[in-house]
Amino acid sequence: MTTFIPPATWTWDAENGGEFASTNRPIAGATHDKDLPVGKQPFQLHSLATPNGVKVTVMLEELLAAGHSGAEYDAWLINIGDGDQFGSGFVNINPNSKIPALVDQSGDTPVRVFESGHILLYLAEKFGAFLPADPAAKVECLNWLFWLQGSAPYLGGGFGHFYKYAPEKFEYPINRFTMEAKRQLDVLDKQLEGKTFICGNDYTIADMAIFPWYGGVVLGWVYDAQEFLDASSYKNVTRWAEAVAERPAVTRGRMVNRTFGEPEMQLHERHQADDFVTKTQDKFAAEKN
Repeated sequence: MTTFIPPATWTWDAENGGEFASTNRPIAGATHDKDLPVGKQPFQLHSLATPNGVKVTVMLEELLAAGHSGAEYDAWLINIGDGDQFGSGFVNINPNSKIPALVDQSGDTPVRVFESGHILLYLAEKFGAFLPADPAAKVECLNWLFWLQGSAPYLGGGFGHFYKYAPEKFEYPINRFTMEAKRQLDVLDKQLEGKTFICGNDYTIADMAIFPWYGGVVLGWVYDAQEFLDASSYKNVTRWAEAVAERPAVTRGRMVNRTFGEPEMQLHERHQADDFVTKTQDKFAAEKN
């Protein structure tokens, strides 16, 4: 087997990177001028229904379901395969060019919020929802929110990339990140023993953050890796994921900015609650047939 010897100084090969070669690059900033649309709702979300994007749309739908009408939002599609995240308007609200990004225009001055975990925390604090008021319980909730923020790159950029998306498959990185993905699933499985949700009996932003990643893996929605990871062996994670998946707000949140999968589960843009009506009718019609 040929061993790769790193050069003294790394140089960028723009053609290397497989499916994402056209959008991965080692420099920041905009590649083209493109203004972002602005709707009438208090929140302007620019995103795609990746696990990180789903975190935020689930949170917004859960807030609305809980009666927080001030959480109405316009969701605009950012197609990362086309490089929309490098448009000048998007870079202005997230210099890191990663989805999701949110603009809160409910006040006198628009406020930009980026990084998915921060968006969840920002909304939870703004509306006083899905974040415990008790100081110790709040700390525990944030422990798991930040655990996810630190762990998900190993699942996504590590395991997911080398197992699912890398143009070449190599044993070492797949084994390395599979081991870590399974360790993280075991951490969650032990945490969920005897608990309804991640932090106990209450559904929080920790569940919303973790579900699209680890819940998606055990349910077979992410990376097609259920069998490879022996996902069914994590019985507490599976039970929890199935329960969260049944929440109507989670179903709606998964639909927003979705451009893949069943057509009836795709709502490319969302501007008001009625936007789900036609898609829901399509879904029921498909199931009936």
